[in-house]
Formats: sequence, structure tokens, C-alpha cells
Amino acid sequence: MYTEQQLLPISALQHLIFCERQCALIHVEQLWAENVWTVEGRQLHNKAHDGKTDSRGDTRITRSLWLKSHRLGLIGQADIVEFSSDGTVTPVEYKRGKPKTDDSDRVQLCAQAICIEEMLNTTIERGALFYGTRKRRTDVAFDDVLRQKTELVTRRLHQMIDQRETPAAKRQKKCEKCSLLELCMPDSMKREKGVASWNARQYAGRSADAPKSDDFSIFE
Repeated sequence: MYTEQQLLPISALQHLIFCERQCALIHVEQLWAENVWTVEGRQLHNKAHDGKTDSRGDTRITRSLWLKSHRLGLIGQADIVEFSSDGTVTPVEYKRGKPKTDDSDRVQLCAQAICIEEMLNTTIERGALFYGTRKRRTDVAFDDVLRQKTELVTRRLHQMIDQRETPAAKRQKKCEKCSLLELCMPDSMKREKGVASWNARQYAGRSADAPKSDDFSIFE
């Protein structure tokens, strides 16, 4: 069980799956920068958080609900949690764009569900992701595979934060959409490696041509 001081943001799980270096820059180095995608995402979240608790039919809709799990060591805020009269609880997370190819959004949502389960001593089978581009929900089942991955990612997050670990930069296609691109400087890291490699090759070449200390043929 984690203490209050050890609780980490649920949103960091999404950062970690997207890019471990991005996650470390935000949560270890305390760096942040905005771009058009982060602004759009924040506006969508603000829209989801606006308004008070209301009801639709037999469902009560709660916004901006604070969540925590001392077992996982996580804390955060859910965009929307729906409570149905039959006891069903459904967390709903709002995201810009469209469904991702990785599990970052699904893991973040699953972590929210696990927090609610711990807080309310209940079981949550499903949740939903609402994507701004598609304007509709994507259903997410909290099966054993997703729950296990969520726990593994959470443990990795705590390990990286506890050890103050910032992975080296690695240029990838997805870097283009990262708001921290200028702070991360993956291209600079690549150039540094290139220069170091070139210098090493040059030194190795000169060493191969240089006479060895026990080669007396050079005096003949």
C-alpha cells in the first residue's frame, strides 16, 4: 500500500505508454510545453468537466470526480463517472482525435476503474472513451489482460519516478506531435551520437596505422 505522498497522477500512465522519456520529462524533470494538440485536448477536458452533477433517466452523471488507489499508488480526476440505478458504474474519459494504436488511453481508463472499485468496494466491468474527432464513445472492457497491463505499467511508473530516471531520447515518427519536442531534442541526441561515432572511427583508423611500441622495424 502506498502513502498519500507516494501517489502518482493517473494521467502519467498514458504518458509512459506513449513515451517513457516524455513521461520522465513531465513527472521527473517537471517540464511542460503546449502545442495545438495539447490545447485541443485541454479544451475537450474542460468541456467534459463543466457543469454539475445531473441525471439522465436512471443514470446520475458525476463530473470531475477525484479518484485514488493506495494499492496502485495513483490519484487523479475522472472526466465523467455514470452511476446507474442498477448499481452499474461507468467511467468515461474524453480524448481529442481518434482511437490510438497503443493501449495508453485504455490503460488510463482502466486505472480509473480500479480506483473507483477500491473506493466504493465494487466491481466495474466496462468504461468508455469519447474521442473528439469521432464524436462518439468507444466501449472498453476491463478484462484480465487489460487489468494486468495496467498494473505492470503502474509498477514501471513508480520505479521510474522513484529512481529519478530519464531515458535517453530516441527519434520516432510520433515525436512530431509531442509538445515537448523542442525540450526533448531527439535530433540533437542523434547528432551527438553521430559525431561521437565518427570520432571513434577516425581514432580507430589512426591507431591501426600507428606503429606499436614493440615494432622495431620502423628503425631499420
